[in-house]
Amino acid sequence: MLTYFCVEMRPRDEHKEYKIRQKAIELIVAEGLDGFGVNKLARSAGVSPATIYIYYKDKEELISSICVGVAEKMMTFSLQNFSPDMDFADGLRVQWRNRLEYFMQCPLDMEFIEIMRYTHFYEKVTAMLTVNFGQVLGAFMRNAEKKQQLIPLPFEVYWAVAYAPLYQLIKFHNQGNSYVNSSFKLDDKLMEQALGLVLKALKP
Repeated sequence: MLTYFCVEMRPRDEHKEYKIRQKAIELIVAEGLDGFGVNKLARSAGVSPATIYIYYKDKEELISSICVGVAEKMMTFSLQNFSPDMDFADGLRVQWRNRLEYFMQCPLDMEFIEIMRYTHFYEKVTAMLTVNFGQVLGAFMRNAEKKQQLIPLPFEVYWAVAYAPLYQLIKFHNQGNSYVNSSFKLDDKLMEQALGLVLKALKP
């Protein structure tokens, strides 16, 4: 018990914690959850397992915290310069550009979230997005419908049509190829071409 309290009283080192979280993301993306463990993470981050337990009580809390943290960062970034009151085409374009810029800067985050999406860790992310992200985009949809700039759709159908094409293009970009081309790079011209088709499909 004495050792436990001594460890808990040590000050948090934000730089060290950031490194632990980044190394955890790298390991999970490279090896999956089955190959991930605190001891392996400690070796990769250049710290002792005891140091990791200063910040997180166990592996479960570590992964859950990182998952929510990455999702919150993505959400904050995607809402920059965006307002639910924007005209539909302008608002969706801002969303696409923000998401594209984020994933270009943080490709590992995208791969990490894709892995987490099919685990129980994503339940907290879903709850957080429903409360925060869902409210903003829900208002954006309702306003666009009132302006007759968007056909009325269930949120899930809207999401699939509005964002899935962008995410698929980003995946091709990160892979460096597609199903038919050995080389692929996403640029503004291709993004605008895809966005134009999405807007055409969603407008009344």
